[in-house]
Amino acid sequence: MMDGKTLARVGAIVFVAVAITATAIEMKRKDVSPDALATQSHPVTAQDPLAAELLRCSEIGEAGTRDPNCLKAWSENRRRFLRQPTPASSSPSAAPTTLFPSAPAGAAMRADPAQPEVR
Repeated sequence: MMDGKTLARVGAIVFVAVAITATAIEMKRKDVSPDALATQSHPVTAQDPLAAELLRCSEIGEAGTRDPNCLKAWSENRRRFLRQPTPASSSPSAAPTTLFPSAPAGAAMRADPAQPEVR
């Protein structure tokens, strides 16, 4: 019969052997990175021009938030995702929308510095 030390040593040797085998198997695998998978698929522009524009917008990063084409592409993508009907006119309104249309212009930003806030 084996004593505790011998059993622990055999267990450790088996564990190390399994770890080495798993490492060798993993190293023999062909390295497939996510970028390699993306380049193997069909070009995005051939599938959907909207997808190509969304890809371009994601690649330009923060500048995409100021790009009118990116804003249109994101709006169209959102409309498709939410399955909303196509708007009748695709041109934006000439007048900007306001958060509080009934308030006089500039009223929300006015502050009277002479009057302290009373609590």
